[in-house]
This record gives sequence, structure tokens and C-alpha cells, in this order.
Amino acid sequence: MGTFLAEYLTSLNLKRMQVEIWSDILCPFCYIGKRKFEKALNGSAHKNRIQIIWKSFQLSPDLVTDTDTSVYEYLAKHKGISMEQARQMTDHVAQMAASEGLEYHFDKAIHANSFDAHRFLQLAKTHGLQDEAEEKLFEAYFTKGKNIANHETLVQLGTAIGLDEKNMHDVLSSQEYTDEVMQDIYEAQQVGVKGVPFFVFDRKYAVSGAQDTKVFAEVLGKSFTEWHQNHPDLSEAIE
Repeated sequence: MGTFLAEYLTSLNLKRMQVEIWSDILCPFCYIGKRKFEKALNGSAHKNRIQIIWKSFQLSPDLVTDTDTSVYEYLAKHKGISMEQARQMTDHVAQMAASEGLEYHFDKAIHANSFDAHRFLQLAKTHGLQDEAEEKLFEAYFTKGKNIANHETLVQLGTAIGLDEKNMHDVLSSQEYTDEVMQDIYEAQQVGVKGVPFFVFDRKYAVSGAQDTKVFAEVLGKSFTEWHQNHPDLSEAIE
């Protein structure tokens, strides 16, 4: 087998189907959706041939970080409901999260703008650590009550997954990765994303919201089968 052919077949084997996920750290359904999708992915025999790409999205881009305003107060004002109704709403979501093994403590959650957190995610993406960064941010916001707009908090989360502390400080103190965040948001508009989480499979099929794991598994299987027809395994290509 010639060198060129060998390299070509190897490149075929390394190709992976892409699943793009638009998400916002402040969205409680995004963390729940992440868990449900992960169950479907882990149950797939083709997991190693699927590449997950997290995309930035902001539900409330004009949100001003306010450590003195509770999530309940924000929801009550934003949705025109009572504090008790806001608590009932978040309690219901917390129960949904618990069914996926997640702990939500809305009483600890800090009202924060997520833009710098998305810049952190874009940095992590360049190091192949975006999924780890997403997980740390969700946990920090919903479980531990951390201020995800605080740069020191982001640095701590970044170093915990292996990012360089000085580089984290340098990035956060600048406007670096702003364009990447805005590009993701622009792409969301082009794709037709109205809310998150929003999953796009091989740029052909879309799933909106934290759907059942069964739904993700079905779409994942269908999209991979179609994608695989044009991207055979190395062993199949040799035959």
C-alpha cells in the first residue's frame, strides 16, 4: 500500500460526525439537556466517531451582574409573578435536575452575566477542554452558587481543568475570544436558534430543548448512519 493511500485511509478513520450544541450557562435546562444527551452518547456504539462542539449563546445578553438580587427576585420581576410562584417554578426545575443526578440550589445562585464565562469556554475549546469547562461552569452556577462573572472564579475553574493561570488572567483582562462568542451567537441566528439548549447533528437534524434521552439516541443513530455512508471506517475502506 502506497504512503499516500495509507495516509488517506487513516484520515478517513479519524473523521468524526459533529454535534453542535448551543448553550448558556444560566439556562437550567441546558445542564439537564447535557446529561440526557450524554446518556444517549454513552449508549452509542459509535461514541468515538462523534465530535461534540459547544457553541456560545446568551439568553440575557444585557443582564447586569447583581450579587444582591436572588434568582427568585429576578424571575418574579422578569416574568411578572410572585416570589412564591418563582420558588415553585425553580423547585420544579430542581426536581427535573435531580432526576438526572444533578443538584440545583437556586437559593445560592448568583445573578450574573455569562459573557466572560463564554470567553473562558472559547479559550478552553482551543485546548480541547470545552466539555470539561462547560461541566465546571454549570456545577459552579447551579450547585455551588459561584459568581460566574467573577474573573477569579473563572480562573479557579480554568486551572482545575488544566488551563494556565496566567493565560486565564491575560485572556479575561482583555477582549480576547469576544469575536468567537459573537460568531457563535450569529451562527445561532442563521440556524434559527430561538432558545437553548439547541442540538444540531451533522448540520442536518436539530433537537431543541432538554428532550428525553430516547429522542437524542434516535436522532444520533439516524444522523450517524447517514453520515457514516460517506465516511466509512478504515477497515471498510481497505476492503
